[in-house]
Amino acid sequence: MSEREQSPAAGARGTDDWREQTIPGMRPVAAPAAPGGGPGYAAGPPPPPPGYAPRPAPEYSTTPVRVRRPDSLASLLLLLAGIAAGVSLLLRWLPGSDLTGWDLVRRGFDDAADGGVAALLDTGFWQPMAVVLGGAVLFLLGLLVVLPARSHRFLGVLALLVSLVAGAGVLVPLAAEGWDLDTIDTGFWFAVAVPVLGLLGALKALLTGPRWR
Repeated sequence: MSEREQSPAAGARGTDDWREQTIPGMRPVAAPAAPGGGPGYAAGPPPPPPGYAPRPAPEYSTTPVRVRRPDSLASLLLLLAGIAAGVSLLLRWLPGSDLTGWDLVRRGFDDAADGGVAALLDTGFWQPMAVVLGGAVLFLLGLLVVLPARSHRFLGVLALLVSLVAGAGVLVPLAAEGWDLDTIDTGFWFAVAVPVLGLLGALKALLTGPRWR
């Protein structure tokens, strides 16, 4: 037999081919399949570490809350009432008299120091004291009302009471003079402005409700 006849045909495997040398009954090892099987499989997130606790989602309340805010208009009116009281100290309250508001208030303090409240009520100098001191208190309340707060009604109540006392300080002498406007001078007009501006500022603080968000 010729050498050509003994050689295997082209493309055929010989008996000594290493790919044919397997143990009978043993399957070849296949590549491990991806978990879940199928192409395009994406692995899930890794499991959390031991002891891990998920953070609870924040709870949002739908209940409206009151917002802190200033009351600018009420503050302006109360501050103007205090300024009017300060101006009245520099001017004359009665025509034909050289006594300024400061002189009347100082006499009121002297009467209160000498004879107490009874002497102050008898002489009538409590009236300019009520106007001027009330204006000073209204000025301080005006500074407090401009601060942000949920409500300024408590300060409005205080401003209302002080304004009523200051109003008595200008209405009582006017009533004693028969409501004759010729008996008052420029300083007294500024004194009249104290309770008027104070009442407006107090009502503004009282009637302004809280703002909700």
